Amino acid sequence: MLIETLTNFFAGDAGIWALCASAFLSATILPGSSEAVLSAAVASAPECSRAVMLVAAASACNTLGSMTSWCIGRFIPDRLPDAPAVERVRRWGAAALFFAWVPIVGDMLPLAAGWLKIKFWQALFWTAAGKTVRYSAVAVTVVHLF
Repeated sequence: MLIETLTNFFAGDAGIWALCASAFLSATILPGSSEAVLSAAVASAPECSRAVMLVAAASACNTLGSMTSWCIGRFIPDRLPDAPAVERVRRWGAAALFFAWVPIVGDMLPLAAGWLKIKFWQALFWTAAGKTVRYSAVAVTVVHLF
């Protein structure tokens, strides 16, 4: 009964909204498990077109969360202590944001990029690319398992 209820939830529109909320929050400093929500949503209805739509939704919302952190970084005063994320973005530039999906470490990269005044469109491109690759890998794995 519980499994059937959860499957129906994730197979419907509510599952997409739950995925979007989880993906957005997971991109901030708040804890989240958007990969688990994506996996449940894909497993509940593993058709290719639905998986593509779920990956697009998760990628867009997760990128939006990271770009929110980038915006917050723009407003941090100039005197910010050096941190590993700041050093990574200084060294690699906007391309470092490809790894914004990495748990814990990646959450600070958009914030550092905003603080370092990395251009918005460059930050958006690299962040979205990394997150889309990550969610695509999760979805492909789930589709092949189910």
